[in-house]
Amino acid sequence: MPDRPYHVLFLCTGNSARSVLAEALINHWGKGRFVGYSAGSRPSGRVNPISLELLQHMQLPTEGLRSKSWDEFAAEGAPELDFVFTVCDNAAGEQCPFWPGQPMTAHWGVEDPAAVEGTDTEKWLAFRQAFRELENRIRIFVNLKFTSLDRLSLQNRLQEIGKTRVYEA
Repeated sequence: MPDRPYHVLFLCTGNSARSVLAEALINHWGKGRFVGYSAGSRPSGRVNPISLELLQHMQLPTEGLRSKSWDEFAAEGAPELDFVFTVCDNAAGEQCPFWPGQPMTAHWGVEDPAAVEGTDTEKWLAFRQAFRELENRIRIFVNLKFTSLDRLSLQNRLQEIGKTRVYEA
């Protein structure tokens, strides 16, 4: 275990919804053992308002959340990343920047709630579903016993977590 919290970056294309939700969730559930960040390959420049409203509704902090480029995390002086997770299929297929420190990576694809068209209720349900999937995966992740897993075993677990789904009841 590093002598600092684990640094975790969540990537998406626009960095307005899924990756922002994941950043807030890891900072909450990581309880100081993890520091979360989010970024996008082509950031929209704003966080989706429903993302912010949902986080506030769930009583999670939103201060400091912003849409930003993944280039910030490949630049000199950026935090040394331990884990990088893509949460959208588009970002997973793109050529990522070089991440110093060789962080472990995995794809944790989640349907894009910002792409849902329809009523406000339908949009909220989509955001809530994305939130629940991300929260479930992050809770599994932060409870892994990192010290008892070798790098290959940890990589396999990270990929398994990305396949975990939460279904509507």
